[in-house]
This record gives sequence, C-alpha cells and structure tokens, in this order.
Amino acid sequence: MPKITPISYKKFDKFLRFVGCELVSQKGSHRKYSRSGLIRPIIVPIHKTVDIPIFVIKNTLRILGLANEQYLNILEQL
Repeated sequence: MPKITPISYKKFDKFLRFVGCELVSQKGSHRKYSRSGLIRPIIVPIHKTVDIPIFVIKNTLRILGLANEQYLNILEQL
C-alpha cells in the first residue's frame, strides 16, 4: 500500500479544489481554503522550493473527513 509523501503546493491546491474547497485568502506564505460543512478553514503553507509536509496533509485530511486511501485515490486521478 502506498504511503502519504510530501507533495508540491500546486498539486495539493489541485487536490483541495477537486474535493470542493476554494481559496478564501492568502496572507504572506499561507493560503486559507474553505468549503461548506467544515468546522474550521484549512491553512496551507506555500513555498516554491519546499513540498507540503506529511503532517499538514494528514491534518487537512482529518478536517475534510477523508481517509488516507481516499486521498491517494484522488491524487491518482489528478
């Protein structure tokens, strides 16, 4: 079974938009995403030279209510 690995912020942005999130605002190097039904917004650090860390991905999946397998399946579709 594949594991969650760090990915670029551009690919993570595509994932978030695929699951229905939209960019609400950006302040400095952090983007805020939201969608209806979430208890809090999703904050994603963006750096062109550094990938999104695993702990940020897992925290985002917890907020979205998605399992790791669902995340990996969606990434294969993108």
